Amino acid sequence: MRDYRYYQSLFSGIPKPFAFIDLDMLEENAQQVRLQSNGKQIRIASKSIRSVAILQHLLQLDECFTGLMCYSGPEVLHLCAHGMDQLLLGYPIWEKSWLEAIAGEVKNGRSITLMIDSLSHVEHVEQLARRTGVRLPVCLDVDMSSDLFGLHFGVWRSPIRSLEAARDVVRRIAASDHLYLDGIMGYEAQIAGVGDRYPRRFFKNTVIRLLKQHSVREIAERRAMLASELQKLGLSPRFVNGGGTGSLHLTGKEEAVTELTAGSGFYSPALFDYYQDFRFHPAAGFALEIVRQPAASIYTCAGGGYIASGAAGKDRLPLPYLPQKVKLLPNEGAGEVQTPILYRGTETLQLGDPVFFRHAKAGELCERFSRLYCVSGGKIVREVTTYRGDGLCTL
Repeated sequence: MRDYRYYQSLFSGIPKPFAFIDLDMLEENAQQVRLQSNGKQIRIASKSIRSVAILQHLLQLDECFTGLMCYSGPEVLHLCAHGMDQLLLGYPIWEKSWLEAIAGEVKNGRSITLMIDSLSHVEHVEQLARRTGVRLPVCLDVDMSSDLFGLHFGVWRSPIRSLEAARDVVRRIAASDHLYLDGIMGYEAQIAGVGDRYPRRFFKNTVIRLLKQHSVREIAERRAMLASELQKLGLSPRFVNGGGTGSLHLTGKEEAVTELTAGSGFYSPALFDYYQDFRFHPAAGFALEIVRQPAASIYTCAGGGYIASGAAGKDRLPLPYLPQKVKLLPNEGAGEVQTPILYRGTETLQLGDPVFFRHAKAGELCERFSRLYCVSGGKIVREVTTYRGDGLCTL
């Protein structure tokens, strides 16, 4: 990990707050993602990146990085406007104006696959496809959560929770003149998105690891059965997508899976410190300026209340990480206009100095900043815009 003085010197004179990407660490993380994928193609989850320039940089690093998984209709159209292709919607869209615009892009030769998980989705998208005169590719989202001892281990996404339910929707797609089954997706959020190495939580970590072990076996069987069922129906979708950064090393071993999705691992936000099976480098961060010193060892920074989405908890707070041993105050956390920190380390901090933080999640950092400073080899090599900087305000 870089030390405090490395970034302090590198960003000398840059007005704070600002966000940055360490390209050297980003590329090391990308290499680790590739090595964990077991030779499968990797689709990049754009919601974890949220910068066209960084997405383009990642896609150019290795031929294993192919295509993007997007998170909203406006985002897809934004990426199309920047010449990007091979786009998979990770979530269903209902808004007709967005669907019509996407259908227009498909009609013009762009590869965009819509996500569906119900007969209602099929009928809605089919009506639009019929009206616009285009045959649209769709992907079936299959639930990958596990139910064990009355516990729902996973997230509430797709209602497709059985082979019979998947068969009904797939047959309906196959019978349509305006849609075709392009892919199957199953995101094992309970493995990819749940940490199992939290400090001072031995019992919880143990339970989560046991649940993960059970769920991994169940998911592999479920995907294999679905692939076999599609073959019986005479269907061969172009891809079967699975995984997330937190489960690449497991999902990549499944024969039924043809491609993996990864996103957060490229930036390695603070939540990724709590996984047992892997470590990535902190490649994305932001800096706040010290503007007060209300007491010995307490320094107050301007701004900083960049709280991550999800169930509220301390792990959703941004993490101060440089200088080392810097900590948030438990009674204040990260505030809307000020964030006090406790520091008793060896660096001499003064008013105007930076404190460096990591966001708890990956792409949400870019919703707070319009630009990213890209650094490599001890220098700022370029500035790039985030989605926010491009004027994109979506989910």
